[in-house]
Amino acid sequence: MTSTTNPSAPGGPIDPDGVGGFDAHRPPSQELLADCVHCGFCLPSCPTYVLWGEEMDSPRGRIHLMSQVREGEPLTPEVVGHFDACLGCMGCVTACPSGVKYDELITATRAQVERNTTRPPAQRFLRSAIFAFFPYPRRLRALRGPLRLHQRSGLSRVLRRSGVLQRISPHLAAMESLAPPLGAAESVPEATRARGPKRGTVGMLLGCVQREFFPGVNAATARVLAAEGFDVLAPSGQGCCGALSAHNGREPEAAAFARRLIDTFETAGVEHVVVNSAGCGSSMKEYAALLAGDPTYAARAEAFEEKVRDVSEFLAEVEPVATRHPLPVSVAYHDACHLGHAQGIRSQPRQLLGAIPGLDVREVPDGSLCCGSAGIYNLLNPDTARELGDRKAANVQRTGAELLVTANPGCLMQIHSALERAGTALPLAHTIEVLDASIRGRRPEDLGVSGSAPTSGRPATT
Repeated sequence: MTSTTNPSAPGGPIDPDGVGGFDAHRPPSQELLADCVHCGFCLPSCPTYVLWGEEMDSPRGRIHLMSQVREGEPLTPEVVGHFDACLGCMGCVTACPSGVKYDELITATRAQVERNTTRPPAQRFLRSAIFAFFPYPRRLRALRGPLRLHQRSGLSRVLRRSGVLQRISPHLAAMESLAPPLGAAESVPEATRARGPKRGTVGMLLGCVQREFFPGVNAATARVLAAEGFDVLAPSGQGCCGALSAHNGREPEAAAFARRLIDTFETAGVEHVVVNSAGCGSSMKEYAALLAGDPTYAARAEAFEEKVRDVSEFLAEVEPVATRHPLPVSVAYHDACHLGHAQGIRSQPRQLLGAIPGLDVREVPDGSLCCGSAGIYNLLNPDTARELGDRKAANVQRTGAELLVTANPGCLMQIHSALERAGTALPLAHTIEVLDASIRGRRPEDLGVSGSAPTSGRPATT
């Protein structure tokens, strides 16, 4: 049997013969597929199964389809549709008593789908447009001006109230409604020095959507880390981490982004790389698997992965030195799926919030179910995402909290849009913004909270 090199692979020789309906480059592992005993514990945790009750749109149903394709069934449009319907929220990974690694299985399957199937023209165009902009901060920055003008003109409100854009194109309507209200642009210095005795040096991922649409989150992250005694290095030339590409099967593109980011932070010489976006952190903690076949980067990816920390994870690991001032406000904490399910980080954000005097942390009912953001899922599947967003908004309202707090830009946009549809003017903030407000001695009003009747639905960017 001869070997060849798959041009879509990160590197290295592979067997040219496929495995059933999959090609030979990293098909879903038979061993991992066999771990599923089809017990059904995953069903209540799966957003699409909860919505539709369809077996093939559950984790165990999709695993069955993967096994069928391995045995020779083709990747038909119907089969691909069931894989595409998966949000990749990893709620099933948390729920599974057998420890099935569905995350690895769906990642491998999506890469196979991208290489070996051809989508309808409209879908190809939409995906191409999304990936032409979202992983490129400079291109997103170019959209800020027109988008801000659109929002200030009042046209945005007219379109949302009339529903005309929804009737013309649900995908365009989703893009328009998800865009957060944009304030002035804000940048983070390449170097922010520690306040007080220095405890170490950390790098900070700026992100793409985070950097351009939620710049206040990055500014707050740098301030909090500095207040806790760390020099913060945020190289301005850093690019995308590759999360959106990796989570959508665009493996070569994700690998290229990963290599460049590893190069950037190796040069910076930091002890840890701190991330304030759940989806980005989840992907960066999988670099070793992504680049396992790359002779130049495999070992470097493993070393880099060991340095990656979510900001709440990092702050929970170090003894706090900055004073927390009282912040009398009730907050509903939403677990971002790629923080709670994919990274297993649940107690740390609650620990940080709970240490703030006067802060009342409330749990969102049915909180483990995805809000429908899921990277770009809400752009590709707007109807399903809208239904999940509305469920999440209703559950957030049930808490009676004055502020919604979460740790992912996609969740902020998704839930903000859903609350707006529900007519609820509830402010939103990133976990680190709340901690920053406490350390700086700010008031609830600085987070958009105005007593028991919030007046701003805008995500806070203090």
